Amino acid sequence: MILQFNDFEISPIKETDAWKLCDFMVTNSDRFKRYFPGTLKENLNPTLSQLFVETKVKQFNEKEEFLFTLKHSETRKIAAIIYIKALDWSIKRGEFAYCIDYNFKGKSLISKVVKTLSKHAFTTLELETLQIIAHKDNLPSVNVALNNDFVWQKTLEKEFTPTGEQPLDMELYELYK
Repeated sequence: MILQFNDFEISPIKETDAWKLCDFMVTNSDRFKRYFPGTLKENLNPTLSQLFVETKVKQFNEKEEFLFTLKHSETRKIAAIIYIKALDWSIKRGEFAYCIDYNFKGKSLISKVVKTLSKHAFTTLELETLQIIAHKDNLPSVNVALNNDFVWQKTLEKEFTPTGEQPLDMELYELYK
């Protein structure tokens, strides 16, 4: 499955993405260390990235978690990664998480990806509720939720603890099929 828009392609993570993913994570490590510390830690070198990608491909195939890449069609560079995670199949709910390369930020790419993948999640994966959890000061992420008609539900107290910081309250947004 490959979904396309403009000069970009959304596709499931593939084992051949390991080197590109390592480069993407390391190049953007300062941007990702606060909200993606685990993914960053697991992709600090090509060997770790290969193990990470193998795990994510397996999880994708077993419908445990879905990791997608957004690649520039011409350069094949990873511009972003997008998760549909925290899946609860009993109530057909999943959560988006995403991060974008600093070279591609501010172009509404993640909003377009979330719109495209929301349709995919509702029709193909048969999910009924999608969530975005964002810190109130992470305005780009809040805007992704609002631009895609996700509705604020509540503040989740002490929901996320960045490395070396105090727990943060996070905002929960949901979109329904």
